Amino acid sequence: MIMKKFSCLVAIALVLASCTPSVENPQRMSQLPKIYPDYIGVTIPAGIAPLNFNMRGEAVDVVDVVARGSKGGEIHVSGEWADFDVDEWHQLTEQNMGGSISFTVCTRKDGAWKQYKDFQMYVSKYRLDDYGLTYRRIAPGYEVGGDIGIYQRDIHNFDETPIMTETALPGRCFNCHTANRTDPQQLTCQIRGEGGGTLIMKNGKQQWIDTKTDSTKAAGSYAYWHPAGNYVAYAANAVHQSFFVGTFKPIEVYHDFSNIVVLDTRTNQLVTDKKLMTPDWLEIFPAFSADGNTLYYSTSKSCRVPAEYQKVKCSLVSIPFDAKTGTFGEKVDTLLNGPKTNKSYVLARPSYDGKWLMYTRCSRSNFPIVQPDADLWMMNLKTRESYPLTAVNSNMSESYHNWSSNSRWFVFVSKRGDGSYTRLYISHIDDKGKATKPFLLPQRNPWRYYHALFDAYNVPDFTKTKVDFDIRETRNLIFSDARPRVTMRE
Repeated sequence: MIMKKFSCLVAIALVLASCTPSVENPQRMSQLPKIYPDYIGVTIPAGIAPLNFNMRGEAVDVVDVVARGSKGGEIHVSGEWADFDVDEWHQLTEQNMGGSISFTVCTRKDGAWKQYKDFQMYVSKYRLDDYGLTYRRIAPGYEVGGDIGIYQRDIHNFDETPIMTETALPGRCFNCHTANRTDPQQLTCQIRGEGGGTLIMKNGKQQWIDTKTDSTKAAGSYAYWHPAGNYVAYAANAVHQSFFVGTFKPIEVYHDFSNIVVLDTRTNQLVTDKKLMTPDWLEIFPAFSADGNTLYYSTSKSCRVPAEYQKVKCSLVSIPFDAKTGTFGEKVDTLLNGPKTNKSYVLARPSYDGKWLMYTRCSRSNFPIVQPDADLWMMNLKTRESYPLTAVNSNMSESYHNWSSNSRWFVFVSKRGDGSYTRLYISHIDDKGKATKPFLLPQRNPWRYYHALFDAYNVPDFTKTKVDFDIRETRNLIFSDARPRVTMRE
C-alpha cells in the first residue's frame, strides 16, 4: 500500500515536470524585462511575501523565471506569471540576507522564446519581523455608503482579514486607527458622524467614549499614542471636501478649525493648553517623540476655506511635554516655516529609535493625500538637516507614512500608479537615513488584484502582532447609547 502511494506521488511529479515547458534557444534581449509591479532593484526584508510579478506590454504564453541567490539557493517557476512558492521564497530570502537575488526572465510567444537581461533584488541585513500592516480601504472620493473597511494583512504571506467594515457597521465612517508604536494591544480608532465615538483599546479591552466637549467643538481624530501608553494626542477638527468639475484636480480636503488635545487614558480626562488651541490658527497631526518628551504637530493660520484653500501653509513645530504632570512647556519651536518657504509641512512621524523625523511636504494644504506634489522628506533630529527621500518620491502624491517597530522600514501610500488610487509601498532606511526604491505590497497575482480593486488605501501602520478584535462587541457598543463623555482636566 505504501509503495503504491509512493509510486503515485512520483508519477504525479513526473507529469507536472513534463507539463513545464523548457526554455529552448531563446533570443537574447539587451533590455530588462517589463514587469508589473516594477520590482527591479528594490530592497526587501527576508521573510516577506513573495514578490510575484506579471509581464507588461506584449502578451505572452509562458513566463519562465529562475531566481538565484548571491549566497546560494535557487527557485524556478514557469506559468502565466511569476508565482513563487511562499516557503521556498522565504528560504531563499533568509539564505541571502545582506546579499542579493538575481532573476533570469524568459518568455514564450507563438513557440519562440526570449531571454531578458537579468535584474536584482537586494535583501537587507535588517529584518522586518512585524506581523503585518493595518490600513483602511475606501473609494478614492472618500464616500460613506460604500464598503469602507479597516483591514490587516500578514506581510509574510497573502492573508488579508477585515478588522472593521461597513458591512458590520453600516453608515459609519471609521478612520484614524492607530496602534502604539506598532503594538495593537493599545489601539485607538474614531467613528465620525451619527453614533460616532472614539475607541480606546488597552490590553484587549474595548472602551468607546465621546471625546467631544463644549470647549473642543469636535471629537478627536488623527491620533498618536504617547510611548508610555497613558496618553493619546488628537486633533479636534471638522473635515470637509470640495469637488472640482472639468479639471485634473478632482478634490480638495480642508479643515475650517482644528486644535490639539491630549487624552489621559487612565482617567478619560482631556489635557489642553492654550498654545495648542489658538483661535486664529489650525493645529493638526500631533505626534509624540520616541522618548515622549516632545509633541510635534503642524499649524497654519486660519483663512476662508474653501475659497482660500490655496493659502493654507502649515509649519512644522514642536513643544515640550511632561508625561509625569501631563503639562506642556512654554516655548513652541518652529522646525520648518511654511509661510516663509511657501510650502506646507504635515504628518510628522518620528522614528521609534529617535533618529529621524519623516514628514510630507507639499505646496499647500493640511491634507496631503489629495495634493499631487506631496513628497516624503526626512529630518535628522540630531543635526536638524532636512532632505527629500528622492528614491521614494514620484510625480504623484506620497503621504500617510509610518515606521516599522525597528525603525528600519516604513510604509506609505502613493498614487503613482494611476493618479487616483493610493497603494501601499514599503521602503528600507539605511544607517545614514537614505531610503531605497520602494516596492508595492506583494499580491499573489498582482496585475489581476490591483486592476480589479476599486479601493484606495490610506492610514497604513505596521503591527507587531495580529489585531485581536471582537467586532461583535464593537457593534454592540457602537449601537448602544453607552458612550462615556470625557471631562476637562482642571
